[in-house]
Amino acid sequence: MTDAPDAPDAPRTPGTPGAPDVAGPFRLHPGSPDSPVILHVPHSARTVPADVRSGIVLDDRELALELDHITDAHTAEIAHRAAQAAGSTPWRFVNRLSRLVVDPERFPDEREEMLAAGMGAVYTRTTHREDLRPAGFDGGPLLDRYFHPYAEAMTAAVAGRLAAVGRAVVVDVHSYPTKALPYELHGDGPRPPICLGTDARHTPAPLLDAAQRAFAGFGGTGLDSPFAGTYVPLRYYGGTADVSALMVEIRRNLYMDEPGGAAGPGLDALAAALARLVDLVSV
Repeated sequence: MTDAPDAPDAPRTPGTPGAPDVAGPFRLHPGSPDSPVILHVPHSARTVPADVRSGIVLDDRELALELDHITDAHTAEIAHRAAQAAGSTPWRFVNRLSRLVVDPERFPDEREEMLAAGMGAVYTRTTHREDLRPAGFDGGPLLDRYFHPYAEAMTAAVAGRLAAVGRAVVVDVHSYPTKALPYELHGDGPRPPICLGTDARHTPAPLLDAAQRAFAGFGGTGLDSPFAGTYVPLRYYGGTADVSALMVEIRRNLYMDEPGGAAGPGLDALAAALARLVDLVSV
């Protein structure tokens, strides 16, 4: 693969007042024309554009700490290295803005259970259940500017794989903290090294089996705890067996210092395992 990775984890300036906007809020990195796989990386970035930052009530130190907790650090790099190592290069859809701008994986309405924690598509509370935005904040403009274009672009990416090869496999690449944070609604469940999030309609047994085999060497995999489900564009959700999906949640102590620290040697092994999953489901 020749294109450079997104590198949202390296700069420490985004999230402070006056942070510049990025070239675009998301990016689709092309893969092999015959690959059905899209590695979806929604939560790896720390960038908060200056005009969005102005609507956040945290001071700079508090915001930096919140970004440490909420960011799935280095997952864009894991996906990039996996794409380089895979026999058939997957496509990569990478969010280049922090999930504190909008969270593209949430439902944008009352269907979202995380609304109860103030963390719907536009967060109003932090990981520690403190105020992130002022009371009565109107998230509509953020949805219009960021959430809906993201959803449309991801839908188009899946449509592209369906048109090219007749199927699409969305692999969500996430990480999660070793110890539960207060915002977690299901934080009292198991926290395996690798949590595999599934959907009854879109995670077929062969895809789940492939993931369990690919990540067998990290001390165990678990299902849907502490986080469940996976991302499927709403146009295709529940409607076609040609779109399959799986969420891979990596416990952060496998590859980094928590919270928000540097990546360690485990990153390469995880990237190799993700590449193996890509190869297993590409055939």
